[in-house]
Amino acid sequence: MATVLITGTSKGIGLTTTLTLARAGHTVYATMRSAGRAEELAEEAAQELLPIHYSVMDVDSDDSVATSIAAIQETAGPVDVLVNNAGIERNGSIEEVSMDDFRAVMETNYFGAIRCIKAVIPNMRKRQSGLIVNVTSVAGRVSTSPLGPYSASKFALEALSEALAQEMKTFGVRVAIIEPGIIDTPMAQGIDGRKISSQSLYPQQKRMAAYFAAGLKTPTPPSLVAEKIQRIIDSGPEDRGFWQLRHPVGPGAEPLLESRKATSDEDYIAFHGMTDDDAWYAAMEQRTGMVLRPKS
Repeated sequence: MATVLITGTSKGIGLTTTLTLARAGHTVYATMRSAGRAEELAEEAAQELLPIHYSVMDVDSDDSVATSIAAIQETAGPVDVLVNNAGIERNGSIEEVSMDDFRAVMETNYFGAIRCIKAVIPNMRKRQSGLIVNVTSVAGRVSTSPLGPYSASKFALEALSEALAQEMKTFGVRVAIIEPGIIDTPMAQGIDGRKISSQSLYPQQKRMAAYFAAGLKTPTPPSLVAEKIQRIIDSGPEDRGFWQLRHPVGPGAEPLLESRKATSDEDYIAFHGMTDDDAWYAAMEQRTGMVLRPKS
């Protein structure tokens, strides 16, 4: 069984992954930004006597990450698996999103992951074993307005992960990228219209809200992501895909990636940049089989 460090465990994918791995027998060190968010996790761990230890760690802070991970390694020994899950979302047109929001999403989703990676890889390199799992998104390979700020952070983490995988392969350490589609989490629920500004000058805002709302009508649970991460952790060198880098998760993830690959940049931009809402909704409904058009 492995010693696993997971970031962003107070809700959504992080919470579910923590419980899934602990139930499978792994010892999990669950970190989150605020101790006040640990209540649900603490209750579950106590009721089931799960091997979960939780602590406060702010991935936006160099000092917090260094101090917290050093304390965990002093107590538990080397970390076998790091799951970089902590993330935030900001959406809107490039013109309308503030610079502070751009910086915030990069600080958490990209630099936060780097801080944690740099804290654990010296031991992994020396031991010539370990696994780093970076949770990105299909939005880390397909950029659609108004998710530009979020996609930029995930594209960056994908690029970093690809370079890191080359470096760590030299020392027998695996790197895996998890690319969820629309998963039923508080983050996805926040894109379905409740955080979309009705004052936006750009039609992509309401279109993407309708797309997420439709996708969440038949929700994909975060347990699907957690189970994928567990399978990656539990796999051995004899298993097919042991060194596989990218892992799309969810029924809509692979089709979206394949569709984008088959579409030229110019056609993709023209489609999502069209001015006619009715034409866009009709085409998307035909492509996805979902009813997207919001009720008037």
